[in-house]
Amino acid sequence: MIEPHAPAPPGAPPPWRGQSGHGGAPAGGPGGPGGPVRLPVRPGVGRFLVLAGVFVCAACGLVYELELVALASYLIGDSVTQASVVLSVMVFAMGVGSLAAKRLRPRAALGFAAIEAALALVGGYSALAMYAAFAWTGGWGGMGAGGSRYLLVAFSLAIGLLIGAEVPLLMELIQRIRRQDAGCAVADLFAADYVGALAGGLAFPFLLLPWLGQLTGTLLTGTVNALIGGALVLGLFRHDLSHRARRLLLITNLAVLGLLATAAVHVDDFERAARRAVYGRDVRVALHTDIQEVVLTGGTHGRPLSLFLDGRLRVSARDGHRYHRALVGTAMNAGPHARVLVLGGGDGLAAAEVLRHDGVRRVDVVEPDPGVVRLARRDPALSSLNGHAYDDARVRVFTSDVFTWLRDASPTTYDHDDYDVVISDLPDPGITASTKLYSQEFYVLAREVLADDGRLVVHAGPVSSRAHVFWTVDATVRAAGLRTTAYRVAAAPGHGFLLATPPGSRPPVPDPRGGATLLGDADRVRGLPPSTLVHPRYAD
Repeated sequence: MIEPHAPAPPGAPPPWRGQSGHGGAPAGGPGGPGGPVRLPVRPGVGRFLVLAGVFVCAACGLVYELELVALASYLIGDSVTQASVVLSVMVFAMGVGSLAAKRLRPRAALGFAAIEAALALVGGYSALAMYAAFAWTGGWGGMGAGGSRYLLVAFSLAIGLLIGAEVPLLMELIQRIRRQDAGCAVADLFAADYVGALAGGLAFPFLLLPWLGQLTGTLLTGTVNALIGGALVLGLFRHDLSHRARRLLLITNLAVLGLLATAAVHVDDFERAARRAVYGRDVRVALHTDIQEVVLTGGTHGRPLSLFLDGRLRVSARDGHRYHRALVGTAMNAGPHARVLVLGGGDGLAAAEVLRHDGVRRVDVVEPDPGVVRLARRDPALSSLNGHAYDDARVRVFTSDVFTWLRDASPTTYDHDDYDVVISDLPDPGITASTKLYSQEFYVLAREVLADDGRLVVHAGPVSSRAHVFWTVDATVRAAGLRTTAYRVAAAPGHGFLLATPPGSRPPVPDPRGGATLLGDADRVRGLPPSTLVHPRYAD
């Protein structure tokens, strides 16, 4: 605990402006390392400037943290795991950094400036480095998911160490401006820190990510970090530094700002090159919607069209029709199909397959991303692949979160009767954002919109390579009160499907003439509990 200042004895020289003394002779003398500080402004103003610096540095630190979580979730998947890794490693590293920074307290101003310069460079370049490793080394240098997490841990550790080292140095600087009770000083410091974290946490999703993107957003954050750290020390604590230290610090900060500015100028070229490395040279459309990154490759000059959502292949002209025929055809051929609901499927291919069947009177498509629907309507290659399904008067599109739409669905809300067929054309359940769309609660909602003799068809992932996930989906659908028939189709190898019907109805049997093969008890993984909203069970 820092001892409070004792009154100066009679006849003692007055303390330097902005410093009430340390209760004894300061180490290094006035203005020297560890001693009282001479300020170019009044102590109250100086203290306010330091707390403002704490605010900005805390905002920058949280942006780095959120950027690591977001980029790792996008590149690796399973956002819960990535967030847990980043947060736990970073908090641990902050504690280590705080302990290590105690050695820098005698030269707190210089140490703080050096740490901010390093943090600006490491944090600002973290997104570029991670994306470059992913793009040019075949998925993190061929190291697989484990190797990608090693790189994530390395950045989390480095950034956490630097952020943790800020706190004791800032505390030292505040106390040297105006000595106060340790509890009050800690309260002021952490109040500024936490409010800054709030600002950074809100700025990342609402300003930086939608307006600048991850790469430019982190580079700008690093620039702000370097400017604040350098300006605070060179402007407020310059008397603590020797002429050589001031010159070295200025050169270092200018070099950091130059590196960040150079990267910002070339970030678009970098992103295009990285995108070509990931998706190939046929990238034709690349856009960031409010929900995800959408990339179209090929579709011209005889090159096959592919649609990627957040880096994952969703549609391929090579075999997309086989997948959608397997998904849609079995349920459509098993009974009445006048009214059909497609959950997901904004690319329009599932709707196109539905429209190939006679007797269809209405197709409702619920897609959360309007950007995908616009692309499916307007892009010549994609709209040709989906047979211009959205131009058909029988097709209605609802842009909404699928779970929310089902929860709010009623005949009066969306002008529908119960559906003969519900088609779940959604991302794989292993992706954390989709887990709720494979939950027991979700299938209960889907059952509510089914007709008494209706059918629900679900793509449940690969049967052989991810049997645990596939049969967990089956257990979850059954827990929702539906009867299931599991099958796979030779025309869509690697994909497994579930055909579900309400209780009391006659379970349909997939038509073997369509290439469907029933999966029996010998294939089943037994004893799997259902997945629920509060207990998801699809993590790899």
